[in-house]
Order: sequence, then structure tokens, then C-alpha cells
Amino acid sequence: MALNATLYPFEIELADADRGVYQSFALRAARHPSEAEEFLVARVLAYCLEYTEGIGFSKGLSSPDEPAIFVRDLTGRLHAWIDIGVPDAARLHRAAKAASRVAVYTHKDPALLRAALAGARIHRSEHLALFALDRSLVAALCEGLGRRNAWSVAVSGSHLYVGAGGRACDGTLAPIVLDLQRA
Repeated sequence: MALNATLYPFEIELADADRGVYQSFALRAARHPSEAEEFLVARVLAYCLEYTEGIGFSKGLSSPDEPAIFVRDLTGRLHAWIDIGVPDAARLHRAAKAASRVAVYTHKDPALLRAALAGARIHRSEHLALFALDRSLVAALCEGLGRRNAWSVAVSGSHLYVGAGGRACDGTLAPIVLDLQRA
């Protein structure tokens, strides 16, 4: 018998001074039993950092050819492909052909992403937006993760401040620079 995903409701208060986005929204994130808590937390943080009209989560493991997070316009056209973790070069190559913006947020050691993409030919590689989430921030948010979550997320100068469950956590959002060939 297949195990079902667990839904985690989030109430988010977002204040992204870097992009001028100030929004309150409810979010339901599904966590598959094989998915680590760190991946779930990284997905929610990436959703907040990319928040815009038309953003949404894919169906997850049942849709491996889709991004973890997407941004579509009203016609359904894909504008942004946002992945989490350490996607391979072939996936990012396809993503760059499918969407005008491709971003990756990794909650793992950035060296793993650099190694996975080293020397790879990726379509429009110069436009990839790669970021390393502060691993201690992700770990702290995992510790306070509950079945219902209320987060206040503030972004300023590539620094994240997250209030979650009565705790204040903070960390950096560091850009990752790769030496890639252009496709």
C-alpha cells in the first residue's frame, strides 16, 4: 500500500524589502513520506523568496518532469521554473528551454550543486539564478515544524529573518556562481 503525503498548512506574513513584496497568504505544502523535512522547509522558503502572481507547487514526485515550484501566467504559459536541492544539468537545460527564469535553492552543501553542474552545457546558463539557503536556518525551522505553522518571513539585503512558532531564526541567502559553458 502506498503511503500518502502529509499536508502542512502555513500562514505566511512576507516582507521582502529586496523586491518590495509585502503579502500575507495561506499555503498548503505536501510532504511525501520519502521527502526530508529540510526539503519541505527549503520549498516553503523558496516559495516565499519567489512569491508573485501565478506561483504554485507542482504535484511533486508524481510529476518528475515539472519544477518543484512554478510561475505561470493566466494562459498557463510557464514563466519561472524553481527547483530545490541539487538538480542535474540535464534537468536545468530542459528548464531553461521551458521558462524564461530558472532558479535553484539548495539546502545542501553548495559544493554538491557546483560539482553536479561543473562543466555542463546548460541552455542560457548565464541566466541561472542559484542560491544557497543557510543550512543552520533550515535546520532551526525543521526543529519547530509542526502540523500547522505560522511564519513571518522578512528578507533584507539577502538576509532572511523568520519568526516561527515563537522562535526567531535568521540566516543568509548566498548566490552560487558557477563556471558553466554556454549552450
